[in-house]
Amino acid sequence: ALGPGESRTIVLRLSSRSFCAEEWQRDADAIFTRAIRSAEEFYGRIRVPGQSDELFLIERQAFAGLLWNKQFYHYVVSQWLDGDRAFPPPPASRYRKPNARWRHFYAHEVITMPDKWEFPWFASWDLCFQAVVFAMIDPEYAKKQLLLLASEWYMHPDGQIPACEWSFSEVNPPLHAWAAWRIYEIQRKNTGKGDRDFLVRVFHRCLLFFTWWLNRKDADGNDLFQGGFLGLDNIGLFDRSAVPPGSTMYQVDASSWMGLFTINMMEIAIELAREDPAFLEISTEFFLQFGNIAEALNHVRSLPEALRERLWDSEDHFYYDVLRLPSGACLPLKARSLQGIMPIFAVGSVPKSLFQSHDGRVRERIRWFLRKHPELQKEIVPLHAATPREGREVDLGRREAADEILLSLVSRDRLRALLRVMLDEREFLSPFGIRSVSKFHEDHPLELQIDGKAYRLDYAPGASPLHRFGGNSNWRGPVWFPINFLLIESLQKYHHYYGEEFRVECPTGSGRLLNLWEVSQEISRRLVSIFTPEANGRRPVFGNWPIFEEDPAWRDCLLFFEYFHGDTGAGLGASHQTGWTALVAKLIRQLCEYPEKAPPFPRLP
Repeated sequence: ALGPGESRTIVLRLSSRSFCAEEWQRDADAIFTRAIRSAEEFYGRIRVPGQSDELFLIERQAFAGLLWNKQFYHYVVSQWLDGDRAFPPPPASRYRKPNARWRHFYAHEVITMPDKWEFPWFASWDLCFQAVVFAMIDPEYAKKQLLLLASEWYMHPDGQIPACEWSFSEVNPPLHAWAAWRIYEIQRKNTGKGDRDFLVRVFHRCLLFFTWWLNRKDADGNDLFQGGFLGLDNIGLFDRSAVPPGSTMYQVDASSWMGLFTINMMEIAIELAREDPAFLEISTEFFLQFGNIAEALNHVRSLPEALRERLWDSEDHFYYDVLRLPSGACLPLKARSLQGIMPIFAVGSVPKSLFQSHDGRVRERIRWFLRKHPELQKEIVPLHAATPREGREVDLGRREAADEILLSLVSRDRLRALLRVMLDEREFLSPFGIRSVSKFHEDHPLELQIDGKAYRLDYAPGASPLHRFGGNSNWRGPVWFPINFLLIESLQKYHHYYGEEFRVECPTGSGRLLNLWEVSQEISRRLVSIFTPEANGRRPVFGNWPIFEEDPAWRDCLLFFEYFHGDTGAGLGASHQTGWTALVAKLIRQLCEYPEKAPPFPRLP
């Protein structure tokens, strides 16, 4: 029954009944027929009307790869430390391993892996992106995954959510609240009702995680954060989890992640306050905390003189990490990489109803805060209000088209300046998305001497030239879906607030002016084009592998790689079904739901 070159693996339960070959064949065909029919019916129900067969193929295979990454995971740290009673005790060195302080950890569940072929364990920030895509096809499973990582048998008693198997104590970007909020919104859009109980449970657990970040990752208590590794393996001059001895690094990306975390917690609290006003007061706490982070990242008037105005470079129009040396001197690390763009992530809108609680306490608390920090209205939280004079009532601001207030780590002018760099094809804008390191460093590598040791950062669009702190996880140039996805979402939030009037050149220097929604769709199209056939029929994802490019049996069987070449779009890194690259399904869904705002995909030479 199989054609030339075809093969099929069949697993059947054995029973007392004997089968002849024909009966085996009939049963196998019936099993496959039922499974295929069931899958066709399921995906047919969720397919967007009018979606092309090509985009549907990509979207469906992204979902399939995500489902494939489910795996049973069993790891009991106490048993690993103490060993089994019937065997000799394990070596004492285990108690010096990073996971030794996680004795409470007990895993015995099916978890979605980053890529179970190469990374057969969970990673917390990978799982957040995967859960958001799962919400499109199985929201209950998506919610269970987030609750699992925040449960008392995973989360550390001090409030830290475990990062990944090889070191639970590593610091991953704090995306739990973002993922929970997105899952809630997706389910509410698809069914008309969000799961409030889930949101409450996640919120309480994330409060512990938020407090852990405030207490453990703000070295000087000045609302500038450190996270070290933070998942971005090779993005810096050196391993950021091992800064030069005696030094402290103030990380733009860590502070931006915390800004996003703060906004997400505030959004969840405001949503929960619709039915329980007790959440209003905690929402204003996050509003005030966001203001503190914004002030530290931009004005830094509360910081030592050596640090002021160092994170934002007014000449380069870019954010840079700053290294404080043992001498007290502060050294900007002028790497043009994703970390300098990440303040764009921390953006959200607040309904004015937040300030109009029945007893007026919320409004007065926020008014007091803005009177104390009037500069926030002009530069960081663009409320369309002039800086108030002494004794003058603070105007909380207004949006022309809706009763909302925008919270953003970057002002309108700085947003425009950052986008000018980000959308420059000589810098970050690749034919296939936003690069992780600017192409500028290809001809202008960054070199730095610290304590007599030389450090260098080059643009590497493909495989990493360094293996000392990243292995094959190269952030020195390639395109990564998760960061691009967050940039796209953030641009859409800015567009919702600023509207049609805010336009930028895309690409920079082209003379083509787009609003921020159109910019987000342009980046989406470039990302999706990694998987779509070009005019010659070849898909960029397959690079120069003839069997995948030409063989009819393989050319439509897609692989969802870990990251993609910054110039050619070829897939790199973990090579089978990297879970977070399934985000392409979410991008395709949006492009298909808003076709009037999504011009055709570019056909690249």
